Amino acid sequence: MGVDEFAKKYSDEFFKAIEEIEVSDGLGKHLGFVGGIELSLEILKQLQNANHKIFIVGNGGSAAIASHAAIDFWKNAGIQALTFNDSSLLTCISNDIGFEDVFAAPLQMFASSGDLVICISSSGNSADIVKACETAKLKGCSLITLSGFMPENKIRPLGNINFYVNTLSYGFAEIIHQYILHCMLDAKMYCEDRIDIFNKNLKLGS
Repeated sequence: MGVDEFAKKYSDEFFKAIEEIEVSDGLGKHLGFVGGIELSLEILKQLQNANHKIFIVGNGGSAAIASHAAIDFWKNAGIQALTFNDSSLLTCISNDIGFEDVFAAPLQMFASSGDLVICISSSGNSADIVKACETAKLKGCSLITLSGFMPENKIRPLGNINFYVNTLSYGFAEIIHQYILHCMLDAKMYCEDRIDIFNKNLKLGS
């Protein structure tokens, strides 16, 4: 396959994966993408009104997505948002407690009932992300999961809202997870805060 054929296949497969995003609630009911974004927006509005926080966790590329999203949520949408990506925290918890607890332990300490935890995993099966989901639920937090690869992955049924990307490509899963988070954020900014995300984040009507 030449580069020209590859580039076309890459684009075709990428847009197919976006079109096939599946969203379900905690009971397994299918919401559709728009329904998932609408429900996410309701959670974000409640968080802001109650002065609650968002915690976003992920490994590797998903950690980078988490950091990016957290900054945007507090800087652009006015909602407190944090990650646990500090190198000292990660190595301390991994060494002293165990890698499976690298996100569960800080969630146990810092999360409160009513906060939101967003767990990102391309495979949906990383042990530390699974445990973060379980801890979020035990703490009384809302939970949104973003996963991919196999439809029966471990975190997909755990959230109040579960976004599943039907792809076996790491690149597609990661890019589309970022797309989903940006859609949540931008829906809040555009529909609630009257910020024109399509035009350099200017105030609508300016």
